[in-house]
Amino acid sequence: MFFKLQSLALIFLGFNAYASPLAEPNEVHISERGAGLNSFLNLLLSYLPAIDTSVTDATGIITDFDNLLGALTGAQETYNELGRSCTEWTVIFARGTAEPGNVGVLVGPPLFDALDDKFGSSAITIQGVNDYSASVQGYLAGGDSNGSAEMARQIRAAKSQCPHTKLIASGYSQGCQIVHKAIAQLDSATASWISSVLLFGDPLKGQALNSVPSSRVFTACHALDDICKNGILIGPSHLTYAVDVVNAVNFAAAH
Repeated sequence: MFFKLQSLALIFLGFNAYASPLAEPNEVHISERGAGLNSFLNLLLSYLPAIDTSVTDATGIITDFDNLLGALTGAQETYNELGRSCTEWTVIFARGTAEPGNVGVLVGPPLFDALDDKFGSSAITIQGVNDYSASVQGYLAGGDSNGSAEMARQIRAAKSQCPHTKLIASGYSQGCQIVHKAIAQLDSATASWISSVLLFGDPLKGQALNSVPSSRVFTACHALDDICKNGILIGPSHLTYAVDVVNAVNFAAAH
């Protein structure tokens, strides 16, 4: 993917006002990764904003940060692969508040890179949740209702179209609320069909999922992340869940 040098320079100049190294080093441990994921993580940590504010005030910073990472990494922000040929794995992903496209940048694309490294891109179908505004109002309401209904519909469609695929339901931040609410709308047979659930920065951490055993649920919640306590404060620890995607994929592979 190519970007005009002038546009990229403007992104750097605008972002440097609040970019800084990671403020919570004890939360991040980068191990050996694939080349694409390593590059993403290095850029993520290099340009991580020094942020400590409410989710309402953080939306512009999150969007700008996503745009910067997207420009630097060429991350694809929208995936609509459901309904194509069946693959061994299908992942349906709900992005976080204020993120672009239908999968965002902070967790979705690095998760997909880790899945590609583990299983090969031809073995994976990726679908982002559509009809979902990812607004602050949605987060404060416990998760956007339209997005939740759409994710439930997508899971039912995946089961109907590809009953033998291993389905991963995943979300980041408000996207975790979407996962919880979507699964609550499923009948027990469909919910129990889900292979694994991968949650990053879950405001509903520890809340049981309808007909999905806890043994099939992976939750990454950093110790200093207020969102994981159903709070409203955004700090660096909430923006760094890309460091957890390899562990999440290994968890999914075991189910």
